[in-house]
Amino acid sequence: MASSAAVRVRVDERWALFHRWGPFGLLGFATLASTATAGSIMSPGERWAAAVLVGVALVLQIGWDRTRPRRPQGAPSAASAGYYLVRWGICFALTWLNPFFAFYAVVGYFGADLLLPRRWVRVGLCATAVTMAGSQAGGLPPRGGTGWVVFAALFAVNVVLFTVFNHLAAQEDERARVQAVTIAELERANARLQQALDENAALHAQLLVQAREAGVADERRRLAAEIHDTIAQGLTGIIAQLQVVTATQDPAAVREHLASAQALARASLGEARRSVQNLSPVALEHDGLPEALKKTVVEWGERHGVRAEFTVTGTAEPLHEEIEATLLRIAQEALANAGRHARASRVGVTLSYMGDEVSLDVRDDGRGFDPAALPPRSGTGGFGLDGMRARAERIAGTVTVESEPGHGTAVSAGVPLVRHG
Repeated sequence: MASSAAVRVRVDERWALFHRWGPFGLLGFATLASTATAGSIMSPGERWAAAVLVGVALVLQIGWDRTRPRRPQGAPSAASAGYYLVRWGICFALTWLNPFFAFYAVVGYFGADLLLPRRWVRVGLCATAVTMAGSQAGGLPPRGGTGWVVFAALFAVNVVLFTVFNHLAAQEDERARVQAVTIAELERANARLQQALDENAALHAQLLVQAREAGVADERRRLAAEIHDTIAQGLTGIIAQLQVVTATQDPAAVREHLASAQALARASLGEARRSVQNLSPVALEHDGLPEALKKTVVEWGERHGVRAEFTVTGTAEPLHEEIEATLLRIAQEALANAGRHARASRVGVTLSYMGDEVSLDVRDDGRGFDPAALPPRSGTGGFGLDGMRARAERIAGTVTVESEPGHGTAVSAGVPLVRHG
């Protein structure tokens, strides 16, 4: 479309050059041809009359050309119609004196729609056809009945020709107009599309910022839950063991309760370290998501003595940091749940790149459970399955759980594929 528009512009520029310089060139050529034949077909008086008319035509053309920059562009005016009429009169008179001046009279066919009002265009073209037919018939006026018949036939031919060419030009102008409208509509559509893409990018960036902020709040709730469920309970147990020690005199009981207190302290310290490490995905500092997941799965399998396998399908590519962190956290949480509850002998983790989505699947062959029998959560999304769902939903993702008592558990998370940067 753009190349066609450029071609149209170049064609219009060339026509503009012809309308400006073409009459001068045609007048000069017609004058030379008429001068060469003046001795045989023109009397001395006719030569003087032709010379005067050529001078008048030249002055008219120069004056019209010089006023061009000051004339408003657009519809034909009275001045342009007057210019066309005077020029046609000069052409008719010159062709009457010498048929070779028809080379100049042919300019009446070009630009009539630019100079004459629409209802007068055909009149102007017919007047030019009279001049051209008279020249082609051997000069004006026609001689004898045969001369008039030939003149009438040539006039009819000229009328048919300019009618056909005028119709073709009108069709071409209509095609050009439709093409220009189409190009303008495409440009507007492209502008709207680009605006929509910019707005989508801005909304997506805003979504990720909100997800990051929500993730911070989620990490705080998760850490609070872990402190309450693990560290605080451990400290409570330590206090209880020490209270028993202070209340008993039996050395064996003292040693037993001190050992229990030490074990609880070590476990609480381990839980505290794990909670601190989980504040941010340290595994993603130096590795991409596939490598971080593979290390996480291998370490989890070695720690729990369970056969754990990791698989990547599709073409791996760098993802946005929030996407990678969310998937890693969901995998860690799913593995943690499997380690605490599943009693599985085999766990499989699959990361799949699927066009505009990334999928994470964690499957185990453990004892399973009935998802419908789980107690309702408070909706805070702090821990467990609710926590995984909350993480995914913050980046427009989903988490589904399929399980059945005695047949293992499958946790599947799907999130949009948002590339890094």
